Parts: sequence; C-alpha cells; structure tokens
Amino acid sequence: MEKNKTYTFDEAFRASMEYFGGDELAARVWANKYALKDSYGNIFEQTPTDMHWRIAREVARIENHYPNPLTEQQVFELLDHFRYIVPAGSPMTGIGNDHQVASLSNCFVIGLDGDADSYGAVMLMDEEQVQLMKRRGGVGHDLSQLRPKGTPVNNSALTSTGVVPFMERFSNSTREVAQDGRRGALMLSISVKHPDSEAFIDAKMQEGKITGANVSVKLDDEFMQCAIDGKEYTQKFPIDSDAPIVTKKADAKKLWEKIVHNAWKSAEPGVLFWDTILRESIPDCYADLGFRTVSTNPCGEIPLCPYDSCRLLSVNLYSYVVNPFTPEAYFDFDLFKKHVALAQRIMDDIVDMEMEKIDKIIEKVKSDPQADVVKETELHLWQKIKRKSAMGRRTGVGITAEGDMLAAMNLRYGTQEATDFSVEVHKTLALAAYRSSVVMAKERGAFEVYDSEREKNNPFINRIREAEPELYADMLKYGRRNIACLTIAPTGTTSLMTQTTSGIEPVFMPVYKRRRKVNPTDTDVHVDFVDESGDSFEEFIVFHHKFLTWMKINGYDTEKRYTQEELDQLVEKSPYYKATANDVDWLMKVRMQGAIQKWVDHSISVTINLPNNVDEQLVNRLYVEAWRSGCKGCTVYRDGSRSGVMIAVEKKDKKKAEEKHICEPPTVTEVRPKELECDVVRFQNNKEKWVAFVGLLDGYPYEIFTGLQDDEEGISLPKSVNKGKIIKKIDENGKKRYDFQFENKRGYKTTVEGLSEKFNPEYWNYAKLISGVLRYRMPIANVIKLVGQLQMDSQSINTWKIGVERALKKYIVDGTEAKGQKCPVCGQETLVYQEGCLICKNCGSSRCG
Repeated sequence: MEKNKTYTFDEAFRASMEYFGGDELAARVWANKYALKDSYGNIFEQTPTDMHWRIAREVARIENHYPNPLTEQQVFELLDHFRYIVPAGSPMTGIGNDHQVASLSNCFVIGLDGDADSYGAVMLMDEEQVQLMKRRGGVGHDLSQLRPKGTPVNNSALTSTGVVPFMERFSNSTREVAQDGRRGALMLSISVKHPDSEAFIDAKMQEGKITGANVSVKLDDEFMQCAIDGKEYTQKFPIDSDAPIVTKKADAKKLWEKIVHNAWKSAEPGVLFWDTILRESIPDCYADLGFRTVSTNPCGEIPLCPYDSCRLLSVNLYSYVVNPFTPEAYFDFDLFKKHVALAQRIMDDIVDMEMEKIDKIIEKVKSDPQADVVKETELHLWQKIKRKSAMGRRTGVGITAEGDMLAAMNLRYGTQEATDFSVEVHKTLALAAYRSSVVMAKERGAFEVYDSEREKNNPFINRIREAEPELYADMLKYGRRNIACLTIAPTGTTSLMTQTTSGIEPVFMPVYKRRRKVNPTDTDVHVDFVDESGDSFEEFIVFHHKFLTWMKINGYDTEKRYTQEELDQLVEKSPYYKATANDVDWLMKVRMQGAIQKWVDHSISVTINLPNNVDEQLVNRLYVEAWRSGCKGCTVYRDGSRSGVMIAVEKKDKKKAEEKHICEPPTVTEVRPKELECDVVRFQNNKEKWVAFVGLLDGYPYEIFTGLQDDEEGISLPKSVNKGKIIKKIDENGKKRYDFQFENKRGYKTTVEGLSEKFNPEYWNYAKLISGVLRYRMPIANVIKLVGQLQMDSQSINTWKIGVERALKKYIVDGTEAKGQKCPVCGQETLVYQEGCLICKNCGSSRCG
C-alpha cells in the first residue's frame, strides 16, 4: 500500500471482492465499515491486507516497549485473511487511524457511586452516554438507583415520575448519535428488587417506546427461587438498604410470568442472573476499589463497573481443525494454545494503544473552542475511564466459528459430545490466556491493584488452581497483567469476513435461495419467478461457506442446480443437520452455554433462536435451565416476534388534520410499513441533476433517498413522475431493499430497484441520519436546521445538502417559526415558513432555497 494513496469505494470494493474470493457481502462490509477512511470519505486501504499491516505495525510498535517483542511480520501472519486472530470492530477501525479521534473500546458502563437519584445525576449520565457514543462506544448503565414512581421528591414535581421516562430519555439520546453509518448501542438494566421493575419490564411493549436501547432485568437467586416456589418477594428502594424508604410485596411467580411472556412476544427483556455474575466476577474482588459490577455492555458479554471499558478480539476456532470434515479431522490444541497466548498479549498491547487514544481525546477536548464549563463533563469522563482502564487493564479475548469448528470435527451442535468438546476447547483457551497474563505480569508488571488474597475464594480462580496448580503458583508469585481476560461476543460483521458462523452460535442456515433479476431474452438464463410488475428473476442457491467446503471435500458438485429435495438430502448428510439456529436442541444449547461459562470470566452473548410456533412454557423452561446451568444471562428470539409484538397506539385523526391543513407526524411504528407513499423532488447539485424520494407515512416525511438522475449508473425517471410508492423488500437471506414504483402514462407499473443502492457513498451516512430523525418525529423545521448544521467542506456536498433542505421544506406547516434564525435584513428573530420560504414578519423580506 502506497502511503497516502486514496481509493474510490468501487476500487476498494472490487479489490476486496477478489480478496474474499468473490464474496460480495464480505467485501462490501469491509469496504463500508473497516477500510481506513477520513471524514470526507477518502479511502486509504484497498484490501484487508492493508488493514492488517496497519494493525501489525502498531502492535509491533507497542511490543517494542517490552521484553521479547513480537515482530510486525509475526503479528501480520496471525491476522492475515482473518485466519487466526480477529480484532473486533473498534480496534480494527481505530488502531493506527489518525483520521478519527475515537476510542478502541467496544464496551463501556457508566454510573455514579453513591447517590445517583437526582436530575443532576440523570443529566450527567445522559451527557456521558452521548459523549461515549460519539467516540464509537456501546454503553450500558443501570437504573436501579432511580427513585420509584410516586416517591416524594424535594422539587416542584412533589413525587418521582419513576424510571420509565428516563428510559425514554436515554433511548432517544442513543438514536441521535451517528456512528459512521450506524446508531449507538445502549443497554439499560434494573434490579428486580426495584419497585418499578415491572414497569421497566413492560416499557418496550408499547409501540415506538424505548427503541434506542436493549433492556435486561437483573434477577437474584432469591427471586428465582421465589418464582419457582410461588412465594412472595420483597422489593425495596434503595435496593440494598437495610432501612429502605419504600418496600413492596410482589408475587414473584406473576412477575416471572410477565418476564417470560414479554420475552416470548418481543425478545425483551433479556435476563441477567446477577448473583451468578457477582459471585463469579474476579473484578468484584476489588469492589471497594471501584470495580463493583453494575451493568453490562449492550450485548451482555461484558459485565462492567462504572467507567471501565473493554476491547474485544476473537480467535477463529475453525482454523485449528486439521483435515476438516473428514474422518481424520482433529483439533490442533498445541497451535491453539500458542495463538491464544499471543492473542492475550496483543490484547494487552491494545490496552496501551487505548491509553494513547484517550490522551488524544483529552487533548482534542481541551483544544476545542467551547467554554471550559461546556467541556468539563467530557474531559472528566475520559479521565475517569483512563484511570479505571489503567488500574485493571481488562481485556476481552473471545472466539468465533464455534458452529463451524464442531461441524468440521464431525460433531453436531447441541449434542452432549459436541458440548463436551467445546468445553475442553474453552478450558484450554482460559488456561492459555491466564498463563499469558501471568507471563506478562512477570515481564511487564501486574495490574495495579492485584492482590491474591482478595481473589483466593473466587470460583473462577479456584477452577484455574484445580486445573493447573503450577499456573496458580506462578500467579501468586508474579501476579497477573489483566484483572479479567475473556468473553464471547456476537462477532456479527466480523464473522462475515472470517466467512464462518458467528461467535458461539450454530450456523443460521447452511443453504438458502436468492433471486436476481434477469432479462428473459438473454441466453443461458433460467426464469424461476415473475413478479407483479412483470420482471423476471432467476433463483440461485447460496451455500454457507463452510458447508460448501464440506461439499467439496466429500465430492459433491458445487456447480449443479439442485432441487429443494436434493438440497434437503445434502443437508441431512452433513454435520450441519439439525444443528441450525432454529432446529438445534435448545435446552442443550442452554446447558452448553452454562458449561462453557465456567471457563469464561466475563460473560457470553448468545441468543436462543426459536420458531414462531413455540409456546411461552418453552421460554420459561429455557430461562430456568439457564439459571440452573450457571449462565450469566440469556436472551431468546422467537422468529417474527419483534414485528408482531407491538401494541398499536391510536393514530391521530388524519381527517381532522387535513381539515386544518396540518401535516401532523404519525405515531412512530417499530416496524417500517412494507409500502410508503412517496413524493419525488428534483434539485440541482452543482451542474448535476439530482432527485430525492421522500417516503411519507400518513402524509408526514418518514425517510429520504437521493441519487443522480438520468445517469448511466443513476436513476432513470420520466420528468412527469412526481409521486409513487417506496416498497420494502426482503430476500431469503434477510437482506433489505427499497424500490420505487410508479404508474406510467399507460397505467403500467414501473419499478426503480434498489433506491438504497443509488446513494453516492459520500452522502450515505448523512441521508441515513436524516431518515433516522424523521422516523422518530423530530419536527421538520428542526430536521432542516440539523441538516444545515452538518459540517461539510466539500462544495458538492453542501450543494446536495441545500437540495435536501429544499425537498423537506415543502412539508413544514405554514406559520412555523424558524427559531434561532435571524432575518438577514432587519436582524430580528421573526422568521416564519410560508410555502417553503422564510418570511420575516417584521420587515416582510423573503428568501427561499
């Protein structure tokens, strides 16, 4: 890679397609999310090879500060082609990245020690959450310290509003923060001891509520036993007080049934078995020093204390299977142990890099032009995070490709044999990682507050002592470099690049069908499907990558056009049979999680996927089994449950609104309608002709797509077309697409496919931001103000921005004040919108555009 050379998106995408062996999805994910780029969209890496050298250089730089350093070449060989060691998204994006001032941490938890039950504390938490999300972090915090509803307060409200309004506040803040094309991630938790826990459990059951957060309820052993035995359970506030100001008797069984029902119906709340988490937690041996665990990150795999963070990395388990999918298959434990030790070492190097990143963030905040009082919270936040991270040097070494590893070993996921083998792998991983941390303590020094006496009764430490006494003896002698080391994260997009199953999960589907549009007059085309518009499609088979490997190794033709019956027979012959997400033995999966959890010092992010037709009793059994098996948490997802869960909120009277000539925003819906009415708005972008498609829900702007008009690669649309429909389509692979459909002069329906693909990549994130705030009812005038405040140096983008503003102004109700804007003629804040123009009520001047 030439230094400072830039690539277009298409150049990086095409080169990456070749790198990934023609895997379009992997190439697109890498080019969009992980290729080094600046804030103007300039791309500095052509393929993941460039990225891996960037990371290797930085790791080697840190290694040179310590004895026995790894070389750049050694690190690169571990990373190359995602074969062995795979840093998670934040490290992969941020290491060696001088274009963005962002953290390398994937996970943060915030929270105040002592009294957090005040508006000042809530506002502080809200601001800290936003400050972390803008640096790419996922955030968790606990609401158990908030006063329950109806409790007296010393302000004008007289009584507390309870936790739910604050859930909405934190959720809305999450939705407002953009993170390079994605929104921030938030976990909200509450103890079941809290008198408002039932309201918390129900909060997401209403349509459009708390859409920016995952929610989990913290269940203690006493509650679980009371629920099973049908006994009363005492709730109180403060939850750990011996002299609470509020106590409440709850029917544990009924509350438990509500948790189960909601999880069955909506996939939330997740459950956190809090006594298990605290009992097993090594950092909680240092609770009085600030390491008391209070919540988890958004996916639940890292329970954390306030102001601690964690960086994640995965080891690709499939790569250690020699002779995969054959009778001679075996797992190379020696190579695995060697690489896990190096993975732990690289993770510790990344802690040092994070300290450097935090210093840069602090320098950036200090140099910002805002007043010190504005910067104070952010500055203090990062100082707290740096201090806690330096004290514990927490790491998150995990795995991916568990499902493919088992299949490659000819073991069926969900059987006792497969579970036993997985436990042995994770036990090996834990011992190798802890051995590496002890060796680093000898070479680099132990984490600051290490005290073997504090840890002597910890169950996890005692398992290590029993399994490997020599390691434990060395730990007592030298200490340990890291307060905690291990986790299992979801590895969603990174598993697309490893081309394996994700995290600890089984394969989702080994084979599925997709359709591609074809011209029926072309040669060598087989038309399998014709849609309502008369468009022809050819169906083709998509194989999971490692299923394809199984086919090749076992002599099956991978180019043949198989019938569905033949495909079913193929799957039945493979080790993936009855081992997919929807047909695995779910109780065995839970037991497997519990057994592996004993060798993971943090937690495991795992979702139990269930068919739509399962009943609530199964969810009940799964959750109880998870608790009894030693899991730290559990989440279920019943197929289709999210779209069918929400209770419809009564919409505003549309006819009444029309009589008043008011364009009122509709009630927010959780699931986007399949079809939306659409207005077409054309505008100039410099000398280029552009078009905006504004999707409308009950006449109110809901989303916006933009693209070049009448360009070879743009949107071909007759000038007479100004209305139509935007249709959401989902293929068999779950990939979404948005098409524009209109009637031509002859009354035939014409479809423009893939509006979401018509974006110039330079504008993609901005348009997604606009659509996001439109969907959550931000007033149009405020949306336009937001668009106007987007910082863009490129003249072409500024012209595009003005075009989008013009497209949206037609939906502003006449008479709406342009708050905060002054008339350029008289200087008064007396501007109002009138037919899309700004009119000054004071002097009568007008300006449009």
